[in-house]
Amino acid sequence: MTSTANAPASGSGREARPDHLGHVVFIAAAAAMGGFLFGYDSSVINGAVVAIRERFDVGSAALAQVIAAALIGCAFGAATAGRIADRIGRIRCMQIAALLFTASAIGSALPFALWDLAMWRVIGGFGIGMASVIGPAYIAEVSPAAYRGRLASFQQAAIVIGIAVSQLVNWAILNIADGDQRGEIAGLEAWQWMLGIMVIPAVIYGLMSFVIPESPRYLISVGRTEQAKKVLREVEGSKIDIDARAAEIDRAMRSERKSTFKDLLGGRFGFLRIVWIGIGLSVFQQLVGINVIFYYSSSLWQSVGIDPSSSFFYSFTTSIINIVGTVIAMVLVDRLGRKPLALIGSAGMALSLGLCAWAFSYKEGSGDNITIPDTQGTVALIAAHSFVLFFALSWGVVVWVLLGEMFPNRIRAAALGVAAAAQWIANWVITVTFPTLSDWNLSGAYVIYTFFALLSIPFILKWVPETKGKALEEMG
Repeated sequence: MTSTANAPASGSGREARPDHLGHVVFIAAAAAMGGFLFGYDSSVINGAVVAIRERFDVGSAALAQVIAAALIGCAFGAATAGRIADRIGRIRCMQIAALLFTASAIGSALPFALWDLAMWRVIGGFGIGMASVIGPAYIAEVSPAAYRGRLASFQQAAIVIGIAVSQLVNWAILNIADGDQRGEIAGLEAWQWMLGIMVIPAVIYGLMSFVIPESPRYLISVGRTEQAKKVLREVEGSKIDIDARAAEIDRAMRSERKSTFKDLLGGRFGFLRIVWIGIGLSVFQQLVGINVIFYYSSSLWQSVGIDPSSSFFYSFTTSIINIVGTVIAMVLVDRLGRKPLALIGSAGMALSLGLCAWAFSYKEGSGDNITIPDTQGTVALIAAHSFVLFFALSWGVVVWVLLGEMFPNRIRAAALGVAAAAQWIANWVITVTFPTLSDWNLSGAYVIYTFFALLSIPFILKWVPETKGKALEEMG
């Protein structure tokens, strides 16, 4: 699936403000609900980790597989979403994702065995993968060119808001259950409510998909040109030549050749150099350990002696910091450039992770009798929040911006698919290894993440291109 971002805008100069900008904002926000569910589902499991371990009496390795199971579905969902959307439309694809989210929420809340829970996690992951592809593509295809960048940022903003809301919901449920993740509320344990409440935003997402229009690009591709013109009139306004814009989209689509995996091959190391750079960006984004914070932070803080209620509160505050950092990135990415922002983030993350490693080296005791000195505990909390801030204001946004811009037009779709797959795989590696690493040596785990943050600096300086201010057609 490709987007109209590559097609030249009709006319010249800056586009006029569309007549119905508020309507366009609503459409983009509705599509970004998939991003909200992406963030919510990715992070909500954080509140249930300890309870799942106790409920099913599993070790760290088995627990990690259940937590990471969603990522298997994510990979398949992302890989197939484009083809599904091209065949049945963007809106139908959103509705399928909403159904998967809904089924996953209900099934995850009512599992009868560990494998059952893992299965529902995979189903939810498929929805996440679909939403991660469809949302940005749809927003790009319905947005007026002059507003496309700002409207596209809705997806990332929705993801971080979803993460924050999931932590707030978890914290509220834990308080209702008197601080016990397995405390009973209306016949279900607290952790079951945490996973089940996702059914509410999933249903909202599904309902909103019925009130937003289909992508004009898809409509033209299936010969429904008059309907496409109607949508273009809604989103572009009456000040443009709708017939000319529809014809422009049609010409662009006819001239495009869908890229294939074979197009990415070349050079001594299999892939083209630019494809390896995209894979490197995706892998480094995950190997710094960011998802340890969002998947395991509550159990992490409990593992160093912080009580459950406080640990959930700290998980929520890191989510708020994530939102703040994302807003900063959205403001600075077009001003400072991609590389400077990434370098600032790498340096800040390396320092923060190093401080976490130092603080956790003072962990003492075992089992339920673990302590960390007050000074080191304070440093760890500040450093963890600082790490999330530096990630959010740099790599959290910059990587997706670069991946959308740096590839030549002829290979963009296929290269994005490979880079996204590499990101899910790296995410899976970090997710399944952290419980074992933390049992072995929590400080050592953070030393490893620090090393990757430091290694990302020469990678950016030597290989990553600066795409600020360049047209997509200039990427060669």
